[in-house]
Amino acid sequence: MAGKFAKRALDLTGASLGLILLLPLFALIAVAIKSTSRGPVFFLQQRYGLDGALFTVLKFRTMHLHMCDTSGICQTVHNDPRVTRIGRFLRSSNFDELPQLINVLKGEMSLVGPRPHVPGMLAAGVPYEMFDTRYMDRHRVRPGITGLAQVKGFRGETKDRHAARMRLKHDLAYIERQSLSLDVKILTETIVQEFFRRSGY
Repeated sequence: MAGKFAKRALDLTGASLGLILLLPLFALIAVAIKSTSRGPVFFLQQRYGLDGALFTVLKFRTMHLHMCDTSGICQTVHNDPRVTRIGRFLRSSNFDELPQLINVLKGEMSLVGPRPHVPGMLAAGVPYEMFDTRYMDRHRVRPGITGLAQVKGFRGETKDRHAARMRLKHDLAYIERQSLSLDVKILTETIVQEFFRRSGY
């Protein structure tokens, strides 16, 4: 129980400070999105949350409005033609994920946890639930902005069986091992990997 309170305290503190410090960046990104493509600043999408309940995740819009896939089943690939010019920068820097700090404040997400998936997400060409019967077990905790699978290099597409299996393996391992110290370690590694090495697309 104490661990849950500590994790929530970390989430509230981190998300609040992040939103305050990043407010000027949010404003610049909003202007860039609106001035380079037609459509809203934010992209809204239904994803699995705690215990499999659906919630609306927030992201900066990175695709042309008429090409946006609200289902999320058609995963983004390298040099995806749907992605706008500013969207490529946002994805490579992972700045597109920053609005999820609001989801954290609302209690729908955590700073660290398995990444939230859309219903019907595919793994090696089949629904994840069919690919591995343990899939729904990853929803025993709140989804995170980042997670163990991401810092271990298993993010992005899940077309490959090995990548899909390893992502789930690390998600489940995180649930079994979760602690405040592990969250801090994952957050630190995420800052280095995602924001400085720009590994997203």
